[in-house]
Amino acid sequence: MRVSVDPMSVEPNTSESAPVNGYTGAGPGEGLSAPLRPHAEDAFAAELAALDVQDDRPRPARWKLSPWAVATYLLGGTLPDGTVITPKYVGPRRIVEVAVTTLATDRALLLLGVPGTAKTWVSEHLAAAISGDSTLLVQGTAGTPEEAIRYGWNYARLLAHGPSRDALVPSPVMRAMAEGRVARVEELTRIPADVQDTLITILSEKTLPIPELGQEVQAVRGFNLIATANDRDRGVNDLSSALRRRFNTVVLPLPQSADAEVDIVSRRVDQIGRSLDLPAVPDGIDEIRRVVTVFRELRDGVTTDGRTKLKSPSGTLSTAEAISVVTGGLALAAHFGDGVLRASDVAAGILGAVVRDPAADRVVWQEYLEAVVREREGWTDFYRACREVTV
Repeated sequence: MRVSVDPMSVEPNTSESAPVNGYTGAGPGEGLSAPLRPHAEDAFAAELAALDVQDDRPRPARWKLSPWAVATYLLGGTLPDGTVITPKYVGPRRIVEVAVTTLATDRALLLLGVPGTAKTWVSEHLAAAISGDSTLLVQGTAGTPEEAIRYGWNYARLLAHGPSRDALVPSPVMRAMAEGRVARVEELTRIPADVQDTLITILSEKTLPIPELGQEVQAVRGFNLIATANDRDRGVNDLSSALRRRFNTVVLPLPQSADAEVDIVSRRVDQIGRSLDLPAVPDGIDEIRRVVTVFRELRDGVTTDGRTKLKSPSGTLSTAEAISVVTGGLALAAHFGDGVLRASDVAAGILGAVVRDPAADRVVWQEYLEAVVREREGWTDFYRACREVTV
């Protein structure tokens, strides 16, 4: 049961730092009240502010930054005053430019790609840079109802006073339309097809009818929508041709080279590690490269040198999964090791990522260990660690 509390009835804490059970929560960097994963607009507020100051290019209506500045925020760069903007996405520049330009028009943006290609990450940072708010989000699942995209009702007010605007509960999409912001729909293809089609009128007419009140909400300038989707996971619902036409589709590819993927994994793990007080990524760069090599070879079905063909497991072995494996390994190294990432720290994580089907995938993994890893120079420790957790 949710209890509403009047903030005026709560006595303020007059102490400068209120301890909890005698502990003030002061730790390295921030206190215990700091969010585990800040929203993009909060985590990179300094960079967004620096871009705002330096950005002298035309900005579309209600955009916080110009399209050029939004692209710079995602891709990284150095501003005229020397401020360094860290890259949020490592990939072809043209992809980001097309995505940003799409949002500056009246067409919605569909970020399409296999799992782990940073679709959600890119959509969050686009919304943060354009609207200063990445939280107008609809998370798509098999159980997402139509109300999550359109609107719902406060049933207590509805029963007491009948249909009214006060009884209406706006969805994130409705709020974005009324405020001229960017809304996000994650995993669009997981939403049932009849609920997906709720977006057709919104995207084509830029209007959301409210038939119960005989009213409508018209989108104001600045409104747009970013959706993400993939066609590799189970439980995917195809988009209707009518809905697909309302989007400009941008396909986010897997990293083109091993070096690019290592860079992506290192940067992201470093960000996550700082929030968890884990060891610095450079201490484990060799293991990161090995994890990425294993994932790329099994994903591509061939070794890096092209000499040996391999069977691929059922999983996607995405960059996102590599980040998860390395982060877990760093936690093991920090709490049960000497703080240096080693093969034994990532072996179990790799096994869990590769062997999704206990029967078929285990055979693929064991063949890869014996035919490739065992014979690879300098990988003896990695082979032994993987064999230990596999047997």
